[in-house]
Parts: sequence; structure tokens; C-alpha cells
Amino acid sequence: MVLISKPALEQFSFIRNRKPTTVFSGIPLIDLSKPDSKHLLVEACEEFGFFKVINHGVPMEFISKLESEAVNFFSLPLSEKEKVGPPSPFGYGNKSIGQNGDVGWVEYLLLTTNQESISQRFSSVFGDNPEKFRCALNDYVSAVKKMACEILEMMADGLKLQQRNVFSKLLMDEQSDSVFRLNHYPPCPEIEALTDQNMIGFGEHTDPQIISVLRSNNTSGLQISLSDGSWISVPPDQNSFFVNVGDSLQVHQNCCFQYCKKQVSAPQNQYQ
Repeated sequence: MVLISKPALEQFSFIRNRKPTTVFSGIPLIDLSKPDSKHLLVEACEEFGFFKVINHGVPMEFISKLESEAVNFFSLPLSEKEKVGPPSPFGYGNKSIGQNGDVGWVEYLLLTTNQESISQRFSSVFGDNPEKFRCALNDYVSAVKKMACEILEMMADGLKLQQRNVFSKLLMDEQSDSVFRLNHYPPCPEIEALTDQNMIGFGEHTDPQIISVLRSNNTSGLQISLSDGSWISVPPDQNSFFVNVGDSLQVHQNCCFQYCKKQVSAPQNQYQ
């Protein structure tokens, strides 16, 4: 990683003490293979706006292949990764998050979930076989979409909406604006040693979407805020997915679900 001198720390306004957190073992657990999963999912949305999903039907083979491709990509020299940036809105980004000037100790690859999204400009980064990355991405996204549709239809049932696919059809539409994001939170021991503070990888925020589906490698860093304002650390689990309710669902006229505020703090080479 790049060594940063002490005077250079002034440019990182996002460095601050991590919010006091405790590791929380009470994250709602939804087993999609169980008959009571719908009831528990709706209850989790109402009370937390965040839950963990197991027996999700996404093959571990798909997960492992895409994670391997992600590690290979983020291990490339910065000059190579920047060939598929800056994001406009899709592509590679580094530290700058979105259009509002937000920054974080994170690099990412933002893609549309449309299977035709991997354009020719990715060929120079993924070498002689860009199809390997494309196939890994499409297999993973297709499987996660299927899981997400099941979850969204359970949510619609919980809200007693007449059309069970009112949310899921938005995801499956060819013109869907859903996105896929690979995040890498690299370690930065030099800064933390100098400041005795924790890096903020992705600052405090809510998501504008209906839901966000998260998965990370077996590294801690994800935190969520409870309704009382306290922050808790989410124990990592590389075999499961986490789902949080976004702003778009929370403001639905019939919705009693809670949205979830989260951040990624003190990352140690985390992939999400």
C-alpha cells in the first residue's frame, strides 16, 4: 500500500474515532429453507431493517469464483485498474464515493446487473480471458437476483400488497437500474499507527434502494445502527448474505419496515 506521511493526513477528513460498538449476536437469522422464514423475515424488517440469510441457494462455487476474480482485479497496479475508470457512473473508483464529494478508504468496481455491461474497455484489465470474469459475474448476479426476488416477494406478502411481484419485477426488468458493486477496503496500518484512530472505509449512510444484499469475506468491519442510536458490529460470515432495508422501501405508503443505517469501519483487507 502507499505510504502516507503525517502532513498528508490532513486531506483525509474521514479519519475519526470509530463509534463505540459491541459485537452483536442478535442479528435476525432467516433460513430460506424453513417454512417460518416469511414470518421471521417480516418481523426482522419491522424491528431491525437488517437480517442475515442462510440456505440462500447461491452456490458457493459462484461465490468463490467471483471473489477470486475480485482479488485478482484489486491486486493489479493502480494504473491498470484506472483503465476502467473513472466511474461514469460505472467503472473503477478509488476513495471518491458518488457525486456528493464523499470519501472513504475504499476502492470499488461499480457495474450494472445487465449481462451486457462488461464492455470492451475491461479487456485490457482482465487480460486474454475477460470472459472468465464476465462468466463469474453473470453466474453470481443471476443467483443473487433469484434469492433477492424471493426475499422481495416475502416482503410484499408481509406488507399485504395485492401484487406479490410488485418489487421483484423491478429487479428482473431488462431496464432495471439495479447495480452490482465490488468493494475493497485495503488495510492502512501506516495511518492508524500515526493517529491511533480507525479508518472509515465507507461512512455512515443509508441506502436509497429498496433493499441492499451484502456479502463480505471473513473479515469484520460492517457496523449498523439500532433504533436507539447505538452502533453494533456485525460478525462476518462469508457463507451467508446480509440484507438491509433501503430508503425506497421504508417510505412506501403501506410500509412499517425500518431502514438500516450502516458504515464500514476499521477495514482490514475486506472484500464486500
